[in-house]
Amino acid sequence: MTANEQKLKTPDMDRLLGMLEGHRSIRRYTDAPVPPEQLERIIACAQMASSSSHMQAYSIIGITDPELRDKLAELAGGQRHVALAPVFLVWCADLSRFSDAVSSRGGELEPSTEYFIVATVDAALAAQNAAVAAEAMGLGIVYIGGIRNDMRAVTELLQLPPLVYPVFGMCIGVPAESPDQRPRLPLEEMYYENRYSPEKREERLEAYDEQYRSYIRDRSGGGRDSAWTQEMQGRNAYPPRKLTGLLREQGFRFDD
Repeated sequence: MTANEQKLKTPDMDRLLGMLEGHRSIRRYTDAPVPPEQLERIIACAQMASSSSHMQAYSIIGITDPELRDKLAELAGGQRHVALAPVFLVWCADLSRFSDAVSSRGGELEPSTEYFIVATVDAALAAQNAAVAAEAMGLGIVYIGGIRNDMRAVTELLQLPPLVYPVFGMCIGVPAESPDQRPRLPLEEMYYENRYSPEKREERLEAYDEQYRSYIRDRSGGGRDSAWTQEMQGRNAYPPRKLTGLLREQGFRFDD
């Protein structure tokens, strides 16, 4: 540890870093509700995330209607935690507010690939702030990309206006499980200096496959044996989600 790190080291810093390093996706929750004041603070933390040009190009929809929850759970691939978690949020990339602001000054928004990326990144950054805030309160979260399985149906259910699309969902609640942490790729495979450097990727992935295979065996009690590259091959075999048609219908434009 450097002298500067030692100077900055505090119990609060250790707790924060330990929390970030200990993240796990939680899919089972107790029946304890998330108090409104906690949820409000989680959303307030989300709002403080960085945003390109302060556009704040996202919106959050809290789903409290049980029937709507059930429909979203079904659309997300039958993920029951979507229906049962104390809190379920849908994070939307949203250019409609930006468009209205431009119109209020006599202008007209020209949607572009850049603005699409800005809105999507804004939603992701805000959601990650919310995830960290929730975990700091002792809650657990899991992201739900499955709401993009049928993005048109979700868009209709949530009555999303033009220039808005659902990026992902998020379950929040008091954890009723403590799953083992999935091992991450080695740092050397994720962080490069000055240039992209995949030269030793094959051997790194071979070593990671063995580490991942051990995790899967332990998690399944020996019932499964699967490497990370094997799971990625399986993931690649999934039918692709059809997104661009709905996105264009919603008014998003992509540069040729």
